[in-house]
Amino acid sequence: MAARAFWLAWSQVSGIGSVAIRRLDEHFGSLELAWEASYQELLAVSGIGEQTAASVVQDRRQIDPEQLLTQHQQRNPQFWTLIDPDYPRWLLEIPDAPPILYYQGQIEPSENQGLQPAVAIVGTRKPSDYGRRWARRLSAALAQSGITVVSGLADGIDTEAHQSCLDAGGRTIAVMGTGLDIVYPQFNRTLAEQVARQGLLLSEHPAGIPPDRVHFPRRNRIIAGLCRATLVIEAPQKSGSLITARLANEYGREVYALPGTLDNYRATGCLSLIAQGAQVILGETELLKMLGTLPPLLKPQERSQELMAAPDPQLNSELDPELQQVFQAVTLEPIAVDLIMQQAGLATGTALSALAQLELMGLISQLPGMRYQRG
Repeated sequence: MAARAFWLAWSQVSGIGSVAIRRLDEHFGSLELAWEASYQELLAVSGIGEQTAASVVQDRRQIDPEQLLTQHQQRNPQFWTLIDPDYPRWLLEIPDAPPILYYQGQIEPSENQGLQPAVAIVGTRKPSDYGRRWARRLSAALAQSGITVVSGLADGIDTEAHQSCLDAGGRTIAVMGTGLDIVYPQFNRTLAEQVARQGLLLSEHPAGIPPDRVHFPRRNRIIAGLCRATLVIEAPQKSGSLITARLANEYGREVYALPGTLDNYRATGCLSLIAQGAQVILGETELLKMLGTLPPLLKPQERSQELMAAPDPQLNSELDPELQQVFQAVTLEPIAVDLIMQQAGLATGTALSALAQLELMGLISQLPGMRYQRG
């Protein structure tokens, strides 16, 4: 109970994500001891800079971990932390797995252990009849083969994938960009209830959190991380489903794309993915054959050890002040460029120039969606 309380408390602290929490736990021996650490002691933790340490000191004055857990469980009775044995093992493989993952519905232990495969189906909110038809056909085929279908409960391709899986008697997971008590779009409430009865609703947000445009790109990493493969059905060039595909590729998962005609703007994203090396979806039989050859995932312990052992890059103190300011604003966890500029207190042009220089120096990495992280 105490450990969960402190995992929950640390997840509420600004600038602290799963990698930082793991390092705090490793450095101090427990998150409870880390909670009592002084400002100077926090600075000794790899990846914790002055700004993050100051945020910890300030935020924890307003948080009572045990009280937070008691209050939290009243509205969020079901959630996993990264140390819980039922936390989905697929997510343990990704660098920024949610420290807290809320769920509602039917847990499948073999699925959480990585023994039952899951495949994502994503795409545009405004698909053509062709896109809708193939989303339903592929989802039904996966369901009938015992593969869990994962999507984001959005309008369009997501809705078709979830509904077709349910109609075929399969299991589906909906990853939401809101608290589990708020369904977006609202007209999918009945579908969400069906998913909870026959599958699982997941979110990294506690109850009461409404939709926000920044939540959905972040949600996509969970969709990609849960699955051994991601299928993109239809996607214009600026579709959020392309973020899911890029993340899946970064995580070492397979990416498949449905081909379309050159004069269909909804197909441009899929055609780009195919040009970049994504597998072409050539029908249900061929897809299932290719999915059957997917390699096993790494053991979660190996991924955890890799994250813990990763050295934190150090900045030369003789470099320009602007570079130092921007570097201090970039954390171990992926952070949006607008937050970096806000925390660094620099003009847009200056901050972007500094980010480019730091990336060339190998001190930070750019991620999809204009996000950055150290290393």
